[in-house]
Amino acid sequence: MGFICDLTNGKGNPSLRIMEQIADALDTALPALLEETDLDRQSLEALTGGKLRGVAEGYDRVSLILPSHQAFIARQWAKEAKEHLKKQKAENVSK
Repeated sequence: MGFICDLTNGKGNPSLRIMEQIADALDTALPALLEETDLDRQSLEALTGGKLRGVAEGYDRVSLILPSHQAFIARQWAKEAKEHLKKQKAENVSK
């Protein structure tokens, strides 16, 4: 129990294996667990040295369990979205 308290208080530094076990216990995908936070944007920017990254506005990152044919479609959508964002980023850099 002390280890969990250390984690919730920001004092612990769990290994990836431990994080996977925590995600499994919470029935949550590890990426979703790592993305969720209760910190405000200003605190996150301070912790990351102003290099806060996430998905672009209007987009959401999701983790799904789907039948194979639906997973194929979802991967295609993800590929299209990534290509669109990459193109958008290139256009913004060239301006």
